[in-house]
Amino acid sequence: MAAETHTTLTPDTPVRYLKGVGPKTAERFEKLGIVTLADLLCHYPRRYLDFSKPYTIATAPLDTECVVKAEVFAKPGGRVLPGGRRMERITAGDDVSSLEITWFNNPYAAQKLELGREYYFQGIVTGGMLRRQMVNPQVRTDAQVESIPFEAVYPQTEGLSSGVIAKCVRQLLPHAELLPDPLPPEMLQKYRLLSKAEAVRAIHCPASEEEAFAARRRLIYEELLVLQLGIGRMKNRGAARTGAPMQKMDPEPFWALLPFSPTGAQRRAVEEILTDMAGETSMNRLLQGDVGSGKTLVAAAAIWACIRSGYQAALLAPTEILASQHAENLNRLLSPFGMRVALLTGGMKAAARRATLAAIRDDEADLIVGTHAILSEGVEFARLGLAVVDEQHRFGVRQRGMLAEKAENPHLLVMSATPIPRTLGLLIYGDLDISILDELPPGRKPVKTRCITGKKREALYGFLDREIDAGRQVYLVCPAIEETPDGGLNAVKRYYEDIAKALLPERRVGLMHGKLKPKEKAAVMEDFKAGRLDALVSTTVIEVGVDVPNATVMVIENAERYGLSALHQLRGRVGRGAAESWCFLVSDNTSENVQKRLKFLCSTSDGFAVAQYDLETRGPGDFFGSRQHGLPTLQIADLMNDTRTLHAAQSEAVALLAEDPLLEHPDHALLAAQVQQMFEKAGAMN
Repeated sequence: MAAETHTTLTPDTPVRYLKGVGPKTAERFEKLGIVTLADLLCHYPRRYLDFSKPYTIATAPLDTECVVKAEVFAKPGGRVLPGGRRMERITAGDDVSSLEITWFNNPYAAQKLELGREYYFQGIVTGGMLRRQMVNPQVRTDAQVESIPFEAVYPQTEGLSSGVIAKCVRQLLPHAELLPDPLPPEMLQKYRLLSKAEAVRAIHCPASEEEAFAARRRLIYEELLVLQLGIGRMKNRGAARTGAPMQKMDPEPFWALLPFSPTGAQRRAVEEILTDMAGETSMNRLLQGDVGSGKTLVAAAAIWACIRSGYQAALLAPTEILASQHAENLNRLLSPFGMRVALLTGGMKAAARRATLAAIRDDEADLIVGTHAILSEGVEFARLGLAVVDEQHRFGVRQRGMLAEKAENPHLLVMSATPIPRTLGLLIYGDLDISILDELPPGRKPVKTRCITGKKREALYGFLDREIDAGRQVYLVCPAIEETPDGGLNAVKRYYEDIAKALLPERRVGLMHGKLKPKEKAAVMEDFKAGRLDALVSTTVIEVGVDVPNATVMVIENAERYGLSALHQLRGRVGRGAAESWCFLVSDNTSENVQKRLKFLCSTSDGFAVAQYDLETRGPGDFFGSRQHGLPTLQIADLMNDTRTLHAAQSEAVALLAEDPLLEHPDHALLAAQVQQMFEKAGAMN
């Protein structure tokens, strides 16, 4: 029972005050992110069990969850099986066929059914045409189906079943008015939307498919409107007058010093960036390019122009290894112009850190390259004009804001190697303009990609051996660090010992994973870059940006565990030198979908095509990995399928913000609160 009764319910009342929810259940609810009554009312069903259109036994689809209506013909009674399990059986039927129904360890299930009465049985029908069976079905009477024709199925967690969640939600539905409705009445009228309370009741307990659809439409619209308002407000904040006004620069002196000529796409992107930087408002631009398309060179040209204009620039990278690599490359490009590059990372010794901080403060460093350490307190820029953020999907929206606070509205350039289909890019990075690099520099050969099963591993290792003999290096990527109970994953430590070292006995094999300390990671990576290791066994920590031109083979174990975009990123670690490069996707998963996805990757090296396919087949949640994009996780909207609603929400958000940029009008107070709440949840750093 609940710890105490709580007479006046509010949206913020903790769930533990609900009848029948004790501290234990409240803890389990918390695992699902449900702490308050409002959270519970907004925990929407994943799908419904539809009892309103039952099948006859003969027409029920085999091996699929469905509802069958049948009369109880016989109750032969139960028996005890070896091992003490108890089995109950009944036979049900209709005018044409019969259905044998079995329950294990549930004596009451059969007892409470009456002979000669019709019931609805929900479960999986198996067997052939003559003998059909069902095991452990849920049973409903006519009266139950009349009152709840569609039974909601909820995302659940261990110890908290969908049925228990449904019971708790039903208790609350009479109080659905507790949830304030953020949409003004004229908007409800304009788009013919249900009120919030009607929509919440209907989504949990719809009386018909139409009602469920209307409820979803209303809730999806609200969620997308709040998302668009949040993004729009960030864009408004970004559109402030810049504190770093610059003249338009001609990039020719920069291009002239390069040993090769830039691609058309690189020239176009630099032109867009330099035009932005010469504008009156701060640049907010996303530079998107496939693996190896030369984003760093574009960033270098922007940094060069910023320093030439008398300002400092900062570049943020997600890891120390990448920061060091960027510092090295940018120093090579900028030092001929007398520009000074400083590196600032969390792992620096105190004295070196103090000296670097002084150089940044006293304008003796022109470009500061670093990790999140740049955002920490104590870092003061003399005159920051441009901030470049590498791999945006690893930074939350809030971190971009923290960087902007280091100066008065500096220009912002965000780089991402995760190609995102344009429609989704505009939604997610709605606060940024987009430049796309869609050409690879001359001389870059596509990586040859092949799918193989584990049976071919010995032959594969023979090939690796020959590559190493030719002076090349190889990556071997596994998904997990420790063994997992399902045993299907090649845990990286065991793989390193039992497979890599065993099959490459004469070779120098390194091990790299996320549990190593940053210094240890950097040392292993440094050994690999310097050629002191022939092979590197690693988890996906090597995914982002590390450049080893001598590595020509990427082997990915349990390839089915990754999204295609992640596999494409990993594949981009090889093929950076002149030699022919290979990527092997190792998977013993024979599912048709898995095979189709992996074969698709073998057929194309276009990251945008890969991203589109990934998005369509897996949806945005998987596409971005575990909340990596720093954007709110959507509860009910689906960015791929709800595009019409999205466009309506987008234009409504633009109109609303044009009239009330900070959502300060009393009519918009609830919307402003929703925006605040949604983006606060997303602000957590990965």
